[in-house]
Amino acid sequence: MTIETQNVAEFLVSCLEAEGVKYVFGIPGEENIKFVRAISASPDIRFILVRHEQAASFMADIYGRLTGNAGVCTATLGPGAINLLLGTADAQTDSSPLVAISAQVGLNRIYKESHQIVDLTAMFRPVTKWAETLYTPQASAEMLRKAFQVAQQERPGAAYLAIPQDVEAMPVPAALQPIQPLRPRLPAPPANSIREAAKLLRNARFPVILAGHGVARNGASEALNQFVEQYRLPTATTFMGKGVVSDRSPHALGVMGFMRHDYENFAFDQADVILAVGYELQEFAPERMNPEINKKIIHINSFLPDTDRHYPASVAIAACLTQSLHALSAELGDQPLQDGPATAEIRRLREQELENGRQDNSFPLKPQRVVADMRAALDDEDIVLADTGAIKMWVSRLYPTYRPLTCLTSNGLSTMAFSLPGAIAAHLACPGRKVLASMGDGSFMMNSQEIETAVREQIPLVVLVWVDGSYGLIKWKMDIEEGDHDSVDFNNPDFVKYAESFGARGQEITAAEQLLPVLQQALADPGVTIIACPVDYRENMALVDKLGELTISL
Repeated sequence: MTIETQNVAEFLVSCLEAEGVKYVFGIPGEENIKFVRAISASPDIRFILVRHEQAASFMADIYGRLTGNAGVCTATLGPGAINLLLGTADAQTDSSPLVAISAQVGLNRIYKESHQIVDLTAMFRPVTKWAETLYTPQASAEMLRKAFQVAQQERPGAAYLAIPQDVEAMPVPAALQPIQPLRPRLPAPPANSIREAAKLLRNARFPVILAGHGVARNGASEALNQFVEQYRLPTATTFMGKGVVSDRSPHALGVMGFMRHDYENFAFDQADVILAVGYELQEFAPERMNPEINKKIIHINSFLPDTDRHYPASVAIAACLTQSLHALSAELGDQPLQDGPATAEIRRLREQELENGRQDNSFPLKPQRVVADMRAALDDEDIVLADTGAIKMWVSRLYPTYRPLTCLTSNGLSTMAFSLPGAIAAHLACPGRKVLASMGDGSFMMNSQEIETAVREQIPLVVLVWVDGSYGLIKWKMDIEEGDHDSVDFNNPDFVKYAESFGARGQEITAAEQLLPVLQQALADPGVTIIACPVDYRENMALVDKLGELTISL
């Protein structure tokens, strides 16, 4: 079709092609038929039909996080668009680039009460960086380019564009062309700020590093690992920063973010200077690492931090992370920094907990055993998605991670049910890697219909369902705060038969020794496998009691 005959829907697909979009996740509706048809006709873009728009937004969220290029999801107007909200908000709060595109009622009735009319731009604005409606074909190129620019620049996030039904069908002026994308570079760090940061580190008694998602997002993991090894600084990560410093490093403490005082927190108790690299405040509450507001903080990220009285940055550097770390190293020179807190003892405690779990053959399986077998089944570069719930705490705390973006959680919004559709997107983003969705039975049943999507699209999918018949994290919190729990238990289907009903394979674990070989077989298979694994969550309160009694001499 020549450009002279393109309508808005077809032209927008040309713009998506110019952006390098390879996949669009969504569901067609009456009002976006032309747009979906144009995507399907594209030689460069694959339309992934999903079973719920929420799953489409989660797929776009994870695709954007893993590739750095905005994931794209689409839906019809009204209820379809509303269903895109959750994954869109998740991408926004986790700083993942995402562009959501939906239909809207036509201009002939958008101004009045009519069928399925909802002010979608007003609905999306609080959970995006930018949300607008396309009112004229002449604005098509500029508005789509702006959506991607906003979603991918500086601090990534979500953008939303509504396409009225009649605008979708309008012809595009023959002279209109897609605008070629431009990805600006981050600035170099100011020399005076680097000098101030180096002075703080040189004068520190116990400096520590907190590394966040920004390190992975900005490709600064290699520079950070070099910095950590050169100066032998104890380093913890946020949940979303897992892997930006390899857990094989003798200086890696583990993750900050557990709801109680975990092993890593003891290092921050003793620290007087915190070098926060790629850290975003929603990843981990600053009050948890600086409760007395008595620590010096050096902030290095692609953007300045939000205001929080427990995070008063003495030096704030908004610049390229890799350049900032190299400049800081050059300013510090080769002389070692002061020894930090007792990294070896903190690492020993964490590794011993995981090793004890690895050797525990009790049934139902202890969470530590499940995590140990997951790690044994996956290679360094493979990807695990840990869903929200008690599982997120166990995996984030204990799963050794050696590469950035290989252990994924929903952290800013902490939404349930992202990991199954997210695993489908992870396969498309990283086709050479194994992917495991690890989720509780509560989360699984919220988006389990996407098993059919994986089977139909022939996308490998392995889901490990931690079965305990309850909303485990809420039960855990109730037991901690109230001493008891209620309204959290439910019944499950037969997961093996349920998987088979979609044309997938189902496996039920009946002994601890079965899990690892079953995982290995499923991950080696090109199909879809659902593994139901009973878990003993009595370990939740046992862990709380253990950490409450823990003392470390630093």
